[in-house]
Amino acid sequence: MIALTGIREINGPLIAVSGVSGAGYDEMVRLDLTDGSVRLGKVVQLDGDRCVIQVFEGTSGLSLTNVRVSFAGRPMELTLSPELLGRTFNGAGAPLDGLGPVYGAAKANINGLPINPVSRVYPRNYIHTGISGIDGLTTLIRGQKLPIFSGSGMSHNKIAAQIVRQANVAGLGSGDPGFAVVFAAIGVKNDVAEYFRKSFDDADVTERTVMFLNLSNDPIVERILTPRFALTAAEYLAYERGMHVLVVMTDITAYCEALREFSSAKGEIPGRKGYPGYLYSDLASLYERAGMIRGKGGSVTQIPILTMPNDDITHPIPDLTGYITEGQIVLDRSLDQKGIYPPVSVLPSLSRLMKDSIGEGYTRADHSGVSNQLFAAYAYVQDTRSLASVIGAEDLTTVDQTYLKFGDAFEREFLAQPFDVNRSMEETLDLAWRLLSMLPREELSRVDDELLDKHYAA
Repeated sequence: MIALTGIREINGPLIAVSGVSGAGYDEMVRLDLTDGSVRLGKVVQLDGDRCVIQVFEGTSGLSLTNVRVSFAGRPMELTLSPELLGRTFNGAGAPLDGLGPVYGAAKANINGLPINPVSRVYPRNYIHTGISGIDGLTTLIRGQKLPIFSGSGMSHNKIAAQIVRQANVAGLGSGDPGFAVVFAAIGVKNDVAEYFRKSFDDADVTERTVMFLNLSNDPIVERILTPRFALTAAEYLAYERGMHVLVVMTDITAYCEALREFSSAKGEIPGRKGYPGYLYSDLASLYERAGMIRGKGGSVTQIPILTMPNDDITHPIPDLTGYITEGQIVLDRSLDQKGIYPPVSVLPSLSRLMKDSIGEGYTRADHSGVSNQLFAAYAYVQDTRSLASVIGAEDLTTVDQTYLKFGDAFEREFLAQPFDVNRSMEETLDLAWRLLSMLPREELSRVDDELLDKHYAA
């Protein structure tokens, strides 16, 4: 173990020390202060014998002479144990529930290991969320990474809580170890964290959930660690315990802003809107930890939630996220203002993997056709609404006026769904057919005649 007394420089949450040899990137560091307190950090930059360290608890109270720096020779690790389920931790992996530390025989580097592409298994089957706007139109597939793009002040936290409360995996056999949720809250306020805790307790899902809570008043460096701790716990439960694990992370925007602050403190050349040039690869190091591995029974599925600054989907965070992930669920502010919850914006939302994991053997034979028809009909509704705003609804054709009625009913009855309502896939598809039956049969060109004969009821 390397140990040095005194530091050379303090800059925000960073300190610099000189005369270091043999240290490694991401290595853990222990800071012993002269008052007896201890802080932790990690190596974030090496330049010759100069080493830059992120201090997790912040640098308040540090001076150039009152610190002894010790290098641990290993990266930050998470203790692995089945006891992780039902526990609550802070952003740095320390227990918050008063139940003491987690004991386990093994530990894992929170930065994870890359998955060999040859060993990846193509995602199949779906995870049931109980929300029709997701299950019916942008189905979440096991092993997929499907982000939610929201905006400031919208109901993404409520949606996150509902997904955790209702999510489940269909078709588990009697010997299957089951389903678990890893929930990571990044930079949230105290009342939001308490809302999540209470919501999970009320739904009695705490025992299958691992929570990592990084509060807005916690050291900002913890925001870099929180998703990595969460994904390490998920990988253990999936690949060692054989469970199907859903990872919900909110809010990735807070993570990226912390990354930008550290990049600026290190003096790195900024990229778009001040974010570091390596933002893409950094986000990929998180998102690409989702998947299924050949020979392993479990799966890691991700729902990262991010708030788009100024509702701008071209902002670097949603833009880069969209390049890495397999689709997105976009929330619509106009629907939110109309009181529709969840305000899923149908047309820009997409699940790229659902085509191979729905239909006969997975959901229902009519799922693909119904989904395509709903997209087509709602797209026509939007065009018709634009036309009606110019010429007036009374001058539209009878068919166009029928589409307007369908659009209103689709938003009120299919998209809108109370927080405590958990719709099955059967209920979602049956409701879709009831709404499609408002339209003339000849308008339903995306569905086979055989399915129309079975389900269409004008």
